[in-house]
Amino acid sequence: MRTALLLSGGMDSLSIAWWKRPDLAITIDYGQLPADAEVAAAIAVCKRLNIEHHVVRIDCRSLGSGDMAGQMASEHAPASDWWPYRNQMLLTFAAMKAMSLNAQVLYIGTVRSDSSHLDGTPNFVEAIDRLVSMQEGGLRIEAPAITYSTEELVRVAKVPDHFLAWAHSCHVANVACGSCRGCNKYLDVLHALRA
Repeated sequence: MRTALLLSGGMDSLSIAWWKRPDLAITIDYGQLPADAEVAAAIAVCKRLNIEHHVVRIDCRSLGSGDMAGQMASEHAPASDWWPYRNQMLLTFAAMKAMSLNAQVLYIGTVRSDSSHLDGTPNFVEAIDRLVSMQEGGLRIEAPAITYSTEELVRVAKVPDHFLAWAHSCHVANVACGSCRGCNKYLDVLHALRA
């Protein structure tokens, strides 16, 4: 069975790459501000783990909201980094690429804390898996870490510290700002792992 991973270059997907060692990884530059750093992190991860890597570039900046789009957050935004239908969009593009590469499973790096967004919940993952699997090819979507916190995922996957250092979690820039939600999560997880 050929497996793929939607690899953002952040801590969660990086940990899934280390843990599951998929056959291929797909990184999507959809116009988010830190796209260059995310792609660079994903390339480093795939090179180290000898994973076939593909980058899909689609400019969706005009559809974004909040930090990652460099715009004011929508009135509907549950958080500053909200991008409407982001996970649905990313999964659709990644599934399209995964199908063209003959993958049967597409892993995603969704963790328990992602449920603060509706498209990070187990219900959403189950629904998108059903939808994608109904189409030609029968691709399946799996979120192997959805019941774990990021800290738990890193521990379960036994990700070494030097490998975690490649992660890019900043939501607003190609160089970590140190103050956005993504940077704060990264620092909180590192502190928890050292406690």
